[in-house]
Amino acid sequence: MKYKLICCEVFLREACLAIAATSNTVDPEFTPKNAHENSNELRKIIQEKIDSVEKTGGYDAILLGYGLCGNGTAGIAARSIPLVIPRAHDCCTIFLGSKSKFIEYFKDNLSAEWSSTGYMERGGKDSYLRESDTSKLLGLDKAYEEYVEQYGEENARYLWEMLHPKNESDELIYIKVPETEHLGYLKKLESYAEEIGKRVRVLDGDMRLIRGLVNGDWNEDEYLVVPPGETIKPVYDHDKIITC
Repeated sequence: MKYKLICCEVFLREACLAIAATSNTVDPEFTPKNAHENSNELRKIIQEKIDSVEKTGGYDAILLGYGLCGNGTAGIAARSIPLVIPRAHDCCTIFLGSKSKFIEYFKDNLSAEWSSTGYMERGGKDSYLRESDTSKLLGLDKAYEEYVEQYGEENARYLWEMLHPKNESDELIYIKVPETEHLGYLKKLESYAEEIGKRVRVLDGDMRLIRGLVNGDWNEDEYLVVPPGETIKPVYDHDKIITC
Protein backbone atom coordinates (compact mmCIF):
# COMPACT_ATOMS: atom_id res chain seq x y z
CA MET A 1 0.00 0.00 0.00
CA LYS A 2 1.08 3.58 -0.60
CA TYR A 3 0.31 6.21 2.02
CA LYS A 4 0.93 9.91 2.51
CA LEU A 5 1.75 10.84 6.12
CA ILE A 6 1.04 14.39 7.32
CA CYS A 7 2.43 14.62 10.82
CA CYS A 8 3.49 16.99 13.60
CA GLU A 9 7.26 17.29 13.76
CA VAL A 10 7.32 16.18 17.39
CA PHE A 11 6.90 12.64 16.02
CA LEU A 12 9.56 13.00 13.31
CA ARG A 13 12.02 10.47 14.75
CA GLU A 14 9.39 7.92 15.75
CA ALA A 15 7.56 8.28 12.43
CA CYS A 16 10.74 7.83 10.42
CA LEU A 17 11.67 4.73 12.43
CA ALA A 18 8.21 3.25 11.81
CA ILE A 19 8.36 4.11 8.11
CA ALA A 20 11.77 2.45 7.76
CA ALA A 21 10.40 -0.77 9.24
CA THR A 22 7.05 -1.01 7.42
CA SER A 23 6.43 -2.92 4.20
CA ASN A 24 4.17 -0.08 3.02
CA THR A 25 5.41 2.88 1.01
CA VAL A 26 4.93 5.99 3.14
CA ASP A 27 5.77 9.53 2.03
CA PRO A 28 6.03 11.79 5.11
CA GLU A 29 5.55 15.52 5.49
CA PHE A 30 5.86 17.35 8.80
CA THR A 31 4.26 20.48 10.26
CA PRO A 32 5.89 22.78 12.85
CA LYS A 33 5.38 22.06 16.55
CA ASN A 34 4.12 25.56 17.23
CA ALA A 35 1.29 25.22 14.68
CA HIS A 36 -0.89 23.57 17.33
CA GLU A 37 -0.87 26.72 19.45
CA ASN A 38 -3.65 28.01 17.20
CA SER A 39 -6.32 25.42 16.43
CA ASN A 40 -7.68 27.27 13.41
CA GLU A 41 -4.21 27.68 11.94
CA LEU A 42 -3.37 24.01 12.45
CA ARG A 43 -6.63 22.97 10.79
CA LYS A 44 -5.90 25.24 7.83
CA ILE A 45 -2.36 23.90 7.38
CA ILE A 46 -3.43 20.26 7.49
CA GLN A 47 -6.37 20.77 5.12
CA GLU A 48 -4.16 22.60 2.63
CA LYS A 49 -1.69 19.72 2.68
CA ILE A 50 -4.50 17.20 2.20
CA ASP A 51 -5.83 19.16 -0.75
CA SER A 52 -2.32 19.34 -2.22
CA VAL A 53 -1.99 15.56 -1.99
CA GLU A 54 -5.31 15.22 -3.80
CA LYS A 55 -3.83 17.02 -6.81
CA THR A 56 -1.01 14.48 -7.16
CA GLY A 57 -3.07 11.40 -6.29
CA GLY A 58 -1.69 7.88 -6.26
CA TYR A 59 -2.20 7.23 -2.54
CA ASP A 60 -4.42 4.61 -0.91
CA ALA A 61 -4.87 6.76 2.20
CA ILE A 62 -3.66 9.93 3.88
CA LEU A 63 -2.38 9.31 7.41
CA LEU A 64 -2.62 12.09 9.99
CA GLY A 65 -0.04 12.08 12.78
CA TYR A 66 -2.10 14.13 15.23
CA GLY A 67 -4.72 13.73 17.90
CA LEU A 68 -7.76 15.94 18.20
CA CYS A 69 -5.23 18.51 19.48
CA GLY A 70 -7.50 21.11 21.04
CA ASN A 71 -9.99 20.71 18.17
CA GLY A 72 -7.21 21.49 15.67
CA THR A 73 -8.20 18.49 13.55
CA ALA A 74 -11.95 18.93 14.02
CA GLY A 75 -13.56 19.88 10.72
CA ILE A 76 -10.82 18.45 8.50
CA ALA A 77 -12.38 16.86 5.43
CA ALA A 78 -11.45 13.85 3.33
CA ARG A 79 -11.72 14.58 -0.38
CA SER A 80 -11.35 11.58 -2.69
CA ILE A 81 -8.72 9.80 -0.57
CA PRO A 82 -9.61 8.34 2.85
CA LEU A 83 -8.02 9.87 5.95
CA VAL A 84 -6.78 7.85 8.92
CA ILE A 85 -6.14 9.42 12.33
CA PRO A 86 -5.54 7.95 15.81
CA ARG A 87 -8.36 8.31 18.32
CA ALA A 88 -6.13 10.41 20.56
CA HIS A 89 -6.73 13.39 22.81
CA ASP A 90 -3.47 15.00 21.77
CA CYS A 91 0.18 14.17 21.09
CA CYS A 92 0.59 13.06 24.71
CA THR A 93 -1.75 10.10 24.08
CA ILE A 94 0.25 9.11 20.99
CA PHE A 95 3.57 9.24 22.85
CA LEU A 96 2.10 7.07 25.62
CA GLY A 97 0.74 4.59 23.08
CA SER A 98 -2.87 4.35 24.23
CA LYS A 99 -5.94 6.23 25.42
CA SER A 100 -6.09 4.16 28.59
CA LYS A 101 -2.58 5.20 29.64
CA PHE A 102 -3.42 8.83 29.01
CA ILE A 103 -6.51 8.61 31.22
CA GLU A 104 -4.62 6.71 33.92
CA TYR A 105 -1.83 9.26 34.15
CA PHE A 106 -3.61 12.55 33.44
CA LYS A 107 -7.28 12.28 34.44
CA ASP A 108 -6.65 13.91 37.83
CA ASN A 109 -4.48 16.71 36.47
CA LEU A 110 -5.36 17.93 33.01
CA SER A 111 -2.86 20.78 33.31
CA ALA A 112 0.13 18.62 34.21
CA GLU A 113 3.31 19.72 32.45
CA TRP A 114 5.00 17.02 30.37
CA SER A 115 7.64 16.60 27.72
CA SER A 116 9.40 14.04 25.51
CA THR A 117 12.39 13.73 23.21
CA GLY A 118 10.37 14.78 20.19
CA TYR A 119 8.93 17.73 22.04
CA MET A 120 12.17 19.00 23.57
CA GLU A 121 14.38 18.92 20.49
CA ARG A 122 12.15 21.35 18.61
CA GLY A 123 12.73 24.73 20.22
CA GLY A 124 14.46 26.17 23.29
CA LYS A 125 13.76 25.92 27.01
CA ASP A 126 10.71 28.13 26.69
CA SER A 127 8.99 25.36 24.73
CA TYR A 128 10.28 22.27 26.55
CA LEU A 129 6.96 21.67 28.29
CA ARG A 130 3.43 21.03 27.13
CA GLU A 131 0.08 20.91 28.88
CA SER A 132 -2.62 18.47 27.82
CA ASP A 133 -5.23 19.72 25.34
CA THR A 134 -7.96 17.70 27.05
CA SER A 135 -9.75 20.71 28.55
CA LYS A 136 -10.13 22.03 25.01
CA LEU A 137 -11.23 18.61 23.80
CA LEU A 138 -13.95 18.56 26.41
CA GLY A 139 -15.11 22.03 25.42
CA LEU A 140 -13.84 23.56 28.66
CA ASP A 141 -11.47 26.16 27.21
CA LYS A 142 -13.86 29.07 27.70
CA ALA A 143 -13.16 32.53 29.00
CA TYR A 144 -14.18 33.22 32.62
CA GLU A 145 -16.88 35.62 31.44
CA GLU A 146 -18.49 32.84 29.40
CA TYR A 147 -18.77 30.66 32.50
CA VAL A 148 -20.32 33.56 34.43
CA GLU A 149 -22.87 34.12 31.68
CA GLN A 150 -23.75 30.45 31.46
CA TYR A 151 -23.58 29.33 35.10
CA GLY A 152 -23.63 32.44 37.30
CA GLU A 153 -20.82 34.04 39.32
CA GLU A 154 -20.50 31.51 42.14
CA ASN A 155 -20.63 28.40 39.94
CA ALA A 156 -18.33 30.05 37.41
CA ARG A 157 -15.73 30.72 40.07
CA TYR A 158 -15.86 27.08 41.21
CA LEU A 159 -15.56 25.72 37.66
CA TRP A 160 -12.70 28.07 36.85
CA GLU A 161 -10.73 27.02 39.93
CA MET A 162 -11.29 23.33 39.15
CA LEU A 163 -10.26 23.69 35.52
CA HIS A 164 -7.38 26.08 36.10
CA PRO A 165 -5.64 24.85 39.23
CA LYS A 166 -2.59 26.76 40.34
CA ASN A 167 0.39 24.88 39.03
CA GLU A 168 1.99 24.16 42.38
CA SER A 169 3.22 20.70 41.47
CA ASP A 170 6.86 20.07 42.22
CA GLU A 171 7.25 17.67 39.30
CA LEU A 172 7.50 17.61 35.53
CA ILE A 173 6.49 14.55 33.53
CA TYR A 174 8.77 13.02 30.91
CA ILE A 175 7.44 10.41 28.48
CA LYS A 176 10.30 8.04 27.71
CA VAL A 177 10.10 6.39 24.29
CA PRO A 178 12.71 3.57 24.29
CA GLU A 179 13.68 3.99 20.64
CA THR A 180 14.78 7.62 21.10
CA GLU A 181 16.02 7.57 24.70
CA HIS A 182 19.68 7.35 23.68
CA LEU A 183 19.50 11.01 22.59
CA GLY A 184 19.73 12.16 26.19
CA TYR A 185 16.78 14.50 26.49
CA LEU A 186 15.73 13.09 29.85
CA LYS A 187 19.00 14.37 31.34
CA LYS A 188 18.38 17.77 29.76
CA LEU A 189 14.93 17.95 31.32
CA GLU A 190 16.29 16.86 34.69
CA SER A 191 18.84 19.68 34.52
CA TYR A 192 16.11 22.15 33.63
CA ALA A 193 13.87 20.86 36.42
CA GLU A 194 16.69 21.35 38.90
CA GLU A 195 17.05 24.96 37.74
CA ILE A 196 13.40 25.69 38.52
CA GLY A 197 13.25 23.65 41.71
CA LYS A 198 11.27 20.67 40.47
CA ARG A 199 11.80 16.96 39.93
CA VAL A 200 11.04 14.74 36.95
CA ARG A 201 8.64 11.80 36.93
CA VAL A 202 9.25 9.39 34.05
CA LEU A 203 6.41 7.60 32.25
CA ASP A 204 6.98 4.78 29.77
CA GLY A 205 6.08 5.71 26.21
CA ASP A 206 5.27 3.38 23.33
CA MET A 207 5.45 3.74 19.54
CA ARG A 208 2.56 1.33 18.96
CA LEU A 209 0.03 3.93 17.72
CA ILE A 210 2.56 5.37 15.27
CA ARG A 211 3.54 1.90 14.05
CA GLY A 212 -0.09 0.90 13.67
CA LEU A 213 -0.79 4.03 11.65
CA VAL A 214 1.94 3.45 9.04
CA ASN A 215 1.47 -0.34 9.00
CA GLY A 216 -2.22 -0.04 8.17
CA ASP A 217 -3.30 -1.80 11.37
CA TRP A 218 -6.31 0.43 11.94
CA ASN A 219 -8.55 -1.22 14.50
CA GLU A 220 -11.75 0.75 15.04
CA ASP A 221 -11.11 1.30 18.74
CA GLU A 222 -7.85 3.17 18.18
CA TYR A 223 -8.14 4.73 14.71
CA LEU A 224 -10.77 6.63 12.78
CA VAL A 225 -10.96 6.01 9.04
CA VAL A 226 -12.64 8.98 7.38
CA PRO A 227 -14.23 8.00 4.04
CA PRO A 228 -14.14 10.38 1.05
CA GLY A 229 -16.57 13.25 1.49
CA GLU A 230 -16.73 12.93 5.29
CA THR A 231 -15.36 15.27 7.98
CA ILE A 232 -13.63 14.69 11.33
CA LYS A 233 -15.98 15.58 14.17
CA PRO A 234 -15.11 15.74 17.90
CA VAL A 235 -16.86 13.53 20.42
CA TYR A 236 -16.45 14.98 23.90
CA ASP A 237 -15.52 11.80 25.71
CA HIS A 238 -12.47 9.71 26.57
CA ASP A 239 -13.38 6.73 24.37
CA LYS A 240 -14.29 7.51 20.76
CA ILE A 241 -12.81 11.02 20.89
CA ILE A 242 -13.51 11.62 17.19
CA THR A 243 -16.02 10.45 14.62
CA CYS A 244 -17.17 11.40 11.13
